[in-house]
Amino acid sequence: MQCMWYELASGESYFRQGDLGRALKNFLAVEKHYTDMTEDQFDFHSYCLRKMTLRAYVSMLKFQDRLHAHEYFHKAAAGAIRCYMKLHDSPLKSSAEENDELSKLPAAQRKKLRQKQKKAEARAKRAEEKQEDETTSTNSSKSGKKQQARPVDLDPHGEKLVQVEDPLAEATKYLKLLQNNSSDSLETHILSFELNMRKQKVLLAFQAVKQLIKLDENNPDSHRSLIRFFHRINNLPAPGTDSEKLIWNVLEAERPDLRQLHGKSLVEVNINFLEKHNASLTHRAAAAEMMYLLEPDKKLQVIKLIEDSTNNTASGNGVLGPIKEWGIQDCIDVHKLLDTVFADQDVANRWKVRCAEYFPCSTYFEGAKSAITAHIPGSTSESSPENGDVPSPQAKLEGDRHSLNGTVHVVDDLSNLSMR
Repeated sequence: MQCMWYELASGESYFRQGDLGRALKNFLAVEKHYTDMTEDQFDFHSYCLRKMTLRAYVSMLKFQDRLHAHEYFHKAAAGAIRCYMKLHDSPLKSSAEENDELSKLPAAQRKKLRQKQKKAEARAKRAEEKQEDETTSTNSSKSGKKQQARPVDLDPHGEKLVQVEDPLAEATKYLKLLQNNSSDSLETHILSFELNMRKQKVLLAFQAVKQLIKLDENNPDSHRSLIRFFHRINNLPAPGTDSEKLIWNVLEAERPDLRQLHGKSLVEVNINFLEKHNASLTHRAAAAEMMYLLEPDKKLQVIKLIEDSTNNTASGNGVLGPIKEWGIQDCIDVHKLLDTVFADQDVANRWKVRCAEYFPCSTYFEGAKSAITAHIPGSTSESSPENGDVPSPQAKLEGDRHSLNGTVHVVDDLSNLSMR
């Protein structure tokens, strides 16, 4: 289990860094563990029946039924799906396109890039040669038995894994496993919605929206999916073929079952959602994002909606003193929303400065006590205990009282392990 936890953490870290090859390498390694468990059960069938250990046999069958519903498999499959969707959104460039880009670079940079490519090709060639040598030769043990050498990984960085012709087809394989084994998870249906919207499978995307509304209609992602789907449908041209007319008739027949849309426009649905969850940062951010989608000319109003959010004190204060409601991951998501969707660098910077006060130990927001500012001359962070006095536990508690927000976060990278 510790091995799988490490592989999951590594995969999610590589995904955040944009290294999809290494991310897929780790996610698929976790998936392989569960495949091995499934294959190992076949030897156990004959053993249990031969030894008449029926209780262990029944227990094994029950475990096998819920094997792919395990939390680690769910995270690995969801991570792999997101990697494949990202590969679909940003396909790898062909060699001709790379050569065109290289030709536009200065001679010095072009030379460095070509040297790196040659070194990478040389390393791959040496690894293949080593693999061939080790597979053909065997090592003799002290007992005289022959042991085959350990195989060498020919794709340590996952470069071959990202070279798939149809990333969405690969993602669909893992989505079906999640739908069959984790149908009660919101994340499963969020991924189904995102994937089927990319595949232009309208009815399957609508099915995912209905499941999200059924599980939790107040969830910000459920609201996003509902608005995005019908906004997309409303902007489609009139159906022409028989199949398009059939899909349109199904949507018109199913639409009355969604009580959120009864006699209301999408703008009114979004306003009602905001009024109902006005005190929540994540809900305000979702409503602001959908407002910008429906009414792009109201960008300033949308940004003001987010910036006017208040970080209130949560109820049930403990030993650490007053605790704020906002979590660090929610603030990071809002910062990315301002930076990418709204594309306003000034507003994103203002939000970053504001959150640095709430999370002074955060490396993402570059807080005053973060590792980034620890070694900057003139910074106000605590001095290192090396060659100096170690702060007392009481002083450390006083200094960190308002920084942890009720949850222990070692660094942002570890607190940001679960992806949306």
